[in-house]
Amino acid sequence: MRLEQLRICGLRCLTDVSLALDPAINVFVGDNGAGKTSVLEAAFLLSHARSFRSGAREALVQRGMAQLALFAEVHHRDEPGVERLGLGRSGARWEARINGEAASIGELVQACAVVCFEPGSHALIAGPAEERRRYLDWGVFHVEQDFLAQWRRCQRALKQRNSLLRAGGVPSDDLFEPWELELSQAAELIDLQRRAYLDRLRPCLEVGMTALLPELGAMELRYRRGWSDEQPLVDHLAAQRGRDQARGHTSLGPHRADWTLSFERAPLREHLSRGQEKLAALACVLAQATLYAQEHGDWPVVCLDDLASELDQSHQAAVVAQLQDVHAQVLLTGTELPPALQATAARVFHVEQGQMTRLL
Repeated sequence: MRLEQLRICGLRCLTDVSLALDPAINVFVGDNGAGKTSVLEAAFLLSHARSFRSGAREALVQRGMAQLALFAEVHHRDEPGVERLGLGRSGARWEARINGEAASIGELVQACAVVCFEPGSHALIAGPAEERRRYLDWGVFHVEQDFLAQWRRCQRALKQRNSLLRAGGVPSDDLFEPWELELSQAAELIDLQRRAYLDRLRPCLEVGMTALLPELGAMELRYRRGWSDEQPLVDHLAAQRGRDQARGHTSLGPHRADWTLSFERAPLREHLSRGQEKLAALACVLAQATLYAQEHGDWPVVCLDDLASELDQSHQAAVVAQLQDVHAQVLLTGTELPPALQATAARVFHVEQGQMTRLL
C-alpha cells in the first residue's frame, strides 16, 4: 500500500500540512525539533491509533488547538482508486472515518499498515514485555480476523477480575468463576494465534538477522504465553486468587506474554551492544513488513526516523536498497539527506518550524 496524500492538522507543531507523497522514497530534512518526526507519527497513528513516541496523549494535540485531525488517501495494490481515511482526536476520544463514513478504530487500523523504526525501537529488544506484545499483536491482528474480538473479550474479563481482587473482603467463588472462565477461553485462542503468527514470522526474522547481524550466528526465538503449560489457565487463576488479591491484580494470563531473541554468540540480551540492539530491532520491523507483504500481496508503508544517526552508512545503504527492491513506500527523516540516498531518486521536503517545502 502507499499513502498518496497526507494532511495533518494540529499534531504537535504541524498546524496544517498537506503532502503529496511519492510512491517510493520520501525524505524529510531539517533541524531537530522542526517537525520531521511528527510526519512519520501521523502515518503511524493512522495504522496503530497510538504514537510510537513516549509521553502523554494530550501532548499530541498542538498547544492552543482543540483537536487534531489526520487525513490520508491510501492506494492498495491491485485495487482501483483510493481509500480516504480520517482520524481525529478531541478530548479523550479518537474518531475514525473511512470514505466519509464513521468507522471503528479497528476498521481504520485494518485499512492502513505502517511499520516504523525510530530511536526508541531498541526497546523491542531491550525494553519491557509490553513493547514486544504490541509488536506481536499488531501482526496477529492483520492476519487473524477474530483476534480483536478475542482481545477485547480478554481485556473485559481481566478488568472485571481485577475489580473483584481489589474489592476488599473475600468475594465468593461464584463471582470469580465466570470471569476466570471467560478470561481463560479467550486467552487460549489468543495464545494459539500468537504462536501461529510467530511460526510464520520466524523465517523472515532469520533472514533479517543473518543480513544485519551475521556476526552473532544463528538466532533463536522463544515465546512465553504468560502461564504454565501444566494446566489450563482457569485452574491457575483459581489457585492464584489469594496471592493476586494481595497484589491487587491478575498475575497470570496473556497480558503477561513475552517473546525474546537470543543468538549463538550472544545467548543473553546483555551480551548485545546498543548498536546491535538497534539492528536487531530493525530486523524485527523489516521481518514484520516482509510477512505482511507475503500475507497481503502488498508492502506496508515503512517509516525510518533519523536513520543516519541510528545506523552506519553501510547498513543505511543495505536497508534502502532492500526497500527499493521490493518497491515499498518509505518515509524517512534526517537533519540532512543521508549519504545512502544522495544518488537515489527521492522526493525531498525541507521542514522548518512545522512548515514543509518540497526541494526535489
